[in-house]
Amino acid sequence: MDVPSEPRHHEYLNNLAGSSGTFNKREKEKKRIQKQEEKRIRKEQRKASSAGGGLDNMIAYVDEFGRISDTPPDPTKRQEVNAEEIELGVPKRTEEESSPDRTGRIDFFDTSKGFGFINEDGSRERYFVHISGMLDELKEGDKVIFEIERGPRGLNATKVRKG
Repeated sequence: MDVPSEPRHHEYLNNLAGSSGTFNKREKEKKRIQKQEEKRIRKEQRKASSAGGGLDNMIAYVDEFGRISDTPPDPTKRQEVNAEEIELGVPKRTEEESSPDRTGRIDFFDTSKGFGFINEDGSRERYFVHISGMLDELKEGDKVIFEIERGPRGLNATKVRKG
């Protein structure tokens, strides 16, 4: 069965009205054409009022404060950055990390296993300590002075003595 083009659908219906076309066939064809027309109208309405708006609505910008915005940044406020000043990799050690003596308190110590942890004063850092790194006999709650050394599993407290 040949599908008629839009302007000739009345001719097509009249051809069905002949001896081979029954009333039901004509009604079905009218409904089919009406559905196609409604579908075409809905499609046009969707295109006319599309919320997408294309690529412009999908682009986001980051302003100088790090906030996401939908407007492009002001080119007059743009600052030049020297690419050589940007440090890549591990930052260099600060003086705080290399200072030898630190103070803290023994938070936990298991004498049977020979290890524990020290909480550093003035920060929330917690360091592992082994009995071999202790210079004095110490127990939980003692104030201590210690040095930091990098071990296989991170920073360890060494040369631990009463403070």
